[in-house]
Amino acid sequence: MTLKPAHLLAALIVSASLPAMAQNLAVVNGKPIPSSRADVMIKQMTSQGQQDTPELRAMVKDELINREILIQEADKLGLGAQADVKNQIEIARQSILIRALVADYLKKNPVKDADIKAEYDRFKAQASDKEYHARHILVEKEDEAKAIIAKLKGGAKFEDLAKASSKDPGSAANGGDLDWASPASFVKPFSDAMVALKKGELSETPVKTQFGYHIIKLDDVRTAKIPTLEEVKPQIAESLQQKKLQAFQQQLRSKAKIQ
Repeated sequence: MTLKPAHLLAALIVSASLPAMAQNLAVVNGKPIPSSRADVMIKQMTSQGQQDTPELRAMVKDELINREILIQEADKLGLGAQADVKNQIEIARQSILIRALVADYLKKNPVKDADIKAEYDRFKAQASDKEYHARHILVEKEDEAKAIIAKLKGGAKFEDLAKASSKDPGSAANGGDLDWASPASFVKPFSDAMVALKKGELSETPVKTQFGYHIIKLDDVRTAKIPTLEEVKPQIAESLQQKKLQAFQQQLRSKAKIQ
């Protein structure tokens, strides 16, 4: 069969349009929804644990069609020109671009295994070989602390006085319990006084820090278990990433002209 010129032209037009149509998920009121938009949404959903199934793809397609219908109506009403809407759009645009910038920077400047190992070795060298289970009562004035010490020596229960008097919101309700921790977890005046105590002892005088005056009781001491590199590798990597990003941000800020 021989195609006439007019038929040949029509066939060429149809065949040329096929790849373009394949690139679109759907066309709503003449406006195409690119398949790549569905790919992005499916990638986000599968990264959160959902399975890439025909049902999921059908749901995404339906959702994108609904969004396109709604956005066309919003545009028809001129809502995108409203000042508050424009500001929200700009904030969303900034957030997306900043995430892309962070991902690009970390891809080009990854945290190396050698950096993680060096940070772990530094942590291990500074770590104490002992952990302490202490309690404390925190008050504002030295006279208050001395009065509490006198009550404790008179037989008052430490936990009761901590609940009644301590200004530390994190431990007061638990009778002043600070749980197991290394000395490095506390400010130096506190840790120095704590490690000087023996099991079951109470600080004889108030311990002053920037937070106020402490009465410390040492419940127990044990040999510290230092985690292995593999156990803390994700946390160290994340910490080093944050330091890299902070340095990157500061570098950009130092070059910026801010008026």
